[in-house]
Amino acid sequence: MTTPSQTNSLSRCSSGSSNEFSRIDIVIVNWNSGILLQKCIAALDRSTVAGKARIVIVDNASVDGSVDQLSATRLEVVLLRNDTNVGFAAASNMGAARCDAEYIVFLNPDVRVRQDTLSRILEFLNDTSNTAVGVVGIQLVDGDDRIQRTCARKPTVVALLLRALFLDRVVPWFVPSHFLIEWDHGDTRQVDQVMGACLVVRRAAFLQIGGFDQRYFLYYEDLDLCLTAWSTGWKVTYFPGAVAEHTGGGSTGKIKCRRIFYLVCSRLKYTQKWHGSLAAMLLGFFTLFVEIPGRLGVLALRQIRSKELP
Repeated sequence: MTTPSQTNSLSRCSSGSSNEFSRIDIVIVNWNSGILLQKCIAALDRSTVAGKARIVIVDNASVDGSVDQLSATRLEVVLLRNDTNVGFAAASNMGAARCDAEYIVFLNPDVRVRQDTLSRILEFLNDTSNTAVGVVGIQLVDGDDRIQRTCARKPTVVALLLRALFLDRVVPWFVPSHFLIEWDHGDTRQVDQVMGACLVVRRAAFLQIGGFDQRYFLYYEDLDLCLTAWSTGWKVTYFPGAVAEHTGGGSTGKIKCRRIFYLVCSRLKYTQKWHGSLAAMLLGFFTLFVEIPGRLGVLALRQIRSKELP
């Protein structure tokens, strides 16, 4: 059984590049993902580069048996088990510490790659014109092949405060959305952030950044990583040439109330880190006395209505 420390677990990674040019490592953090994890691995096993890929699965104390019967015919699979749920950032760093490939793909269990997804990612990153690209997000689609909006802008203090007051829903034309919903995600471009459901990072960039900030238990760790990449000289790029199917809410959909708690905590930590303590205190006030009561009220109304339905 493996139990990580509370500091970033990157010391076991060597700093040199992989000798195998096209080698790629995939890190999957699992928490009660059920059949989704098996489907994710099966899709990776069908990949055109599966013979040169390795999966490191970090299980955060699942109780649903989702990691008890894992199998792959072409992939190398490494399984790490935690005695407790240490959170996404810490578990991702644990997985990355077992990686030695030039590129690391952080993949959610509810994502299913296509046969050429990994090869297209490698082709993009191996292009000499993209050597400054440290983080890549790919095009994610739903079950009906509709493109999901997965790129976002850096949240400003004003935007965070207005969203805590629900003004993004009351007057959406006044408050810019977090995700770039005004763009169809059809072309390659540099963005502030790409979603962590499928996050590809050069290992050299990951080591320079210092990995995921483990102060985030869940949420905002992908935003923080992307912003840190920009601040250290790496580019963050959205690349629609590689496509994967994303279900969404595979694990957190079962814990709606706790999901709100994690979201609020991570947002306050992000605000304190990137915008200062005063901004975090102000956001905390509006969150505590406006947003949380509002969210809980909506959840309560939904539960009441669901019970009233025949």
